[in-house]
Amino acid sequence: MTFYGFNNLTKSLALSIYDVCYTKTAREQKDYIAYIDSQYNAGRLTSILRQVADKIGARVINMSKHEYVPQGASATFLIAQEAMIPQETKIPQGGDTVVAHLDKSHLAVHTYPECHPANPIATFRVDIDVATCGDVTPLSTLDFLIGSFDSDVVTVDYRVRGFTRDTAGNKLFIDHGIASIQDFIDSRILARYEAADVNLSRSNIFHTRMLVKEVDLQNYLFNADAGDLPAGIRQTIRDSLRREMIEIYNGAGNDGLSKS
Repeated sequence: MTFYGFNNLTKSLALSIYDVCYTKTAREQKDYIAYIDSQYNAGRLTSILRQVADKIGARVINMSKHEYVPQGASATFLIAQEAMIPQETKIPQGGDTVVAHLDKSHLAVHTYPECHPANPIATFRVDIDVATCGDVTPLSTLDFLIGSFDSDVVTVDYRVRGFTRDTAGNKLFIDHGIASIQDFIDSRILARYEAADVNLSRSNIFHTRMLVKEVDLQNYLFNADAGDLPAGIRQTIRDSLRREMIEIYNGAGNDGLSKS
């Protein structure tokens, strides 16, 4: 497909990734928050975003990061994407080819660790935004981003905004085929999750939500051994963890306002 000038479609990918943990005591909750803050500090978030920039062929032109009190971290990159279609311009000294840059794309990540005030469930959420202009789609970063975090529940939104033109002047509102975000996720990753779509394809808006299928209890206990717990307790904990995940996946819970 040949464009008239620069392909100025804006492609926005937004992920929310949730990790759920069982923290039996107030002390364990405090230690879990400290652990999350150390594992996903601003430095590590910056490293993840740099790898995302490399994967989409972007040039980082500005970066900021911040550690929040009492918890959480953020990192934001402003990136430049080289135009894929060179534009020939007439210059008085002779003909030349100029490749333009569009410095209006960005990468951002924010973390939100939290604990329930009345039960031993702790949840860590990370929000990631990848916005690009040009021919590159941020969908190519999905496998890397999902794999960079402990991902029990994942919600993904993808939208293509604006329009560009072909050389005949026709408006193009999307420049690549897409039926579902799931088509851009490795089948081995996707096999670990229950997944569902809500798509508005005529508006170029796509949504996928994913819920991990298997709950290996040992992976969800903080400073505890599942083998030391009675079978009944193990099942109760597993049920609590699963309930938390399902409420997040459905966007509806019992401890506040719910989405219908």
